Amino acid sequence: MDKPDRKALLEGLRAELRERIQRYEDHRHRISGVLDKDLEDQATQAQNDEVVDGLEEEATEELAQVERALARINAQLGERCEKCGDPIEAGRLEALPYTTRCKNCVAS
Repeated sequence: MDKPDRKALLEGLRAELRERIQRYEDHRHRISGVLDKDLEDQATQAQNDEVVDGLEEEATEELAQVERALARINAQLGERCEKCGDPIEAGRLEALPYTTRCKNCVAS
């Protein structure tokens, strides 16, 4: 994958993750309304909140990875492993465009 395509893909992913995180934050702050009065419904909403919190945490971590990969691309280091300095395999970059390590360094 060449750099402009990967960079564009990462920028699109960054925008998508930011939108997703905003939706999770809106949910947490009850933008769509307060808890139901029914205790059973409140319990269900609380469980949903836990799931949404987990999804938000995952999206935030992925966004950090995307930001790191974009910073490395901008510094012209995006195709090299941040640990060993060897080139990152093209197939790995296609599968995980936000990766910053080669397969060998991830495994070790």
